[in-house]
Amino acid sequence: MSSIAAEPATAPLDPRKFQDPLRTLDGSARAAVALEQLATLWFNTGTLCNLTCRGCYIESSPTNDRLAYLTLADVAPYLDEIARDGLPTEEIGLTGGEPFMAPEIIPILEAILARGFRALVLTNAMRPMMKVQAPLLDLQRRYGDRLVLRVSVDHHTQALHELERGERTWLPTVQGLGWLASNGFAIHLAGRTCWGESEAQAREGYARLIQSEGWPVDAHDPMQLVLFPEMDETADVPEITTACWGILDQDPRAMMCASSRMVVKRKGAAQAAVIACTLLPYDPQFELGRTLAEASGSVALNHPHCAKFCVLGGGSCSKAA
Repeated sequence: MSSIAAEPATAPLDPRKFQDPLRTLDGSARAAVALEQLATLWFNTGTLCNLTCRGCYIESSPTNDRLAYLTLADVAPYLDEIARDGLPTEEIGLTGGEPFMAPEIIPILEAILARGFRALVLTNAMRPMMKVQAPLLDLQRRYGDRLVLRVSVDHHTQALHELERGERTWLPTVQGLGWLASNGFAIHLAGRTCWGESEAQAREGYARLIQSEGWPVDAHDPMQLVLFPEMDETADVPEITTACWGILDQDPRAMMCASSRMVVKRKGAAQAAVIACTLLPYDPQFELGRTLAEASGSVALNHPHCAKFCVLGGGSCSKAA
């Protein structure tokens, strides 16, 4: 086991925080983010996953079906709306759960790519992906680098990756990445920053791993290797006021909800809904409507994830933000 340890826990969150979408606990005006343009539209294909990871923010697992599998019939109306309204969307992201467990993942990808979008699939590159090798190869042959697979490798060592994902999860992911690399797929990696090492140390560690495995990834490119800040909605974090933009020298237009939205379908729901971002699939205050037009308003930063991940952590799930 590596000597690197997880970061120590912080103080618990004051339960009076993040209660009023307009005001913070001290009465200041809460920051909100306007949708500047819909550059990236995410689809959560369902919360079922082949793994139960220790820190999964969406609590994906082999039994969590709170978000149902999306079908092509769920996805197509949103692609139609983008075309009809001339929205500037270039990237469609697919997340989960494990997207390759969704029964209609290949038809969904076909529809996205055939319309000219870039498709970004977040995957663990394990058995569900390997079960669809033939159709994936066909998509790669026809659409090339417009299909990008972002593979979760939580640390550049087996010990810490498996501390998060469980025993015997390292080798299948490495093998899946090897298959992607040997077949010319565009590959990105996603890691985490909870291991008590600097970003420079992390990127150097990933660079050594990438070189040893021969993956076509530049560990020093923040798009090709995304290092996500940690999320813990029970830990204390400052609320973000309108004054914070100037104090922190942050631009609200750089926040994820200024350029993206996510579509989910709740278990038992008749139709899908649009929510503010990929991080908050269960909180009803972030459900914005049934259509992209209905979801085009501002988003109040009324959740710990808004503060820690996006504003203070500089995190984003998409390439466009």
